[in-house]
Amino acid sequence: MRCVAWDVVRRSVGLEGGVPGCVWAPAGCSRSPVVLLGHGGSGSKQAPRIERLASWFAGQGITAAAIDGPFHGDRVQHPLPAAEYQQLIADEGVEQVTRRMTDDWLSLLAHLAAASDVDADRVGYVGLSMGSRFGIPLAAALGTRLRGAVFGKFGLQQTASMHPALETPALITGAARRITAPVALYVRWDDELFPRSGQIELFESFASVDKVLVCRPGPHNGTHPDDEPAWCQFIARHL
Repeated sequence: MRCVAWDVVRRSVGLEGGVPGCVWAPAGCSRSPVVLLGHGGSGSKQAPRIERLASWFAGQGITAAAIDGPFHGDRVQHPLPAAEYQQLIADEGVEQVTRRMTDDWLSLLAHLAAASDVDADRVGYVGLSMGSRFGIPLAAALGTRLRGAVFGKFGLQQTASMHPALETPALITGAARRITAPVALYVRWDDELFPRSGQIELFESFASVDKVLVCRPGPHNGTHPDDEPAWCQFIARHL
């Protein structure tokens, strides 16, 4: 990725209701575009990938922001294994947790806009795996404010290694059909959590006219070296 041009100011944000977040802002830049970064399962708002992406965007004059997902990061006293946080999501109800996450993201965006830190009408999103699970409904809720999104490692089907209650194709399909902004979907061809057929079906569900499907060989946790720079360029171009 290119060298940064702006100095980056990183700060923590605590929203009403105990929503923990981080913001990476280009120093001295007001009302910049903003990209929201959703972390994957067992990650957090301070995951290494989030830090890399956020620093790149802020260095290019684009504010980046992240919040901890449900039962992750500073929302819990200690990191939880996948089976445990998946069970907690199932117990609360996936649709309820999804609504809560969408509201949390929108609250963060409103907070940043009220302080004139960002232009809330120019929003991008990057999130894979769990970041796509909760990012797709958020993207739909953003409507025309969303200028571009990168999703991946997620689909309308899942394998037996995931909690069965987390498979909600109707919820995700309904959201995808409301997204008209440009979308890039990254598929892991040998994904052991989300079969490729369900990932491709998800791609077909997006209403976007401008959408890109990128398939890479390998399992769920792999990432091609060219992918992160491509995600950044895709979002930056549309913001």
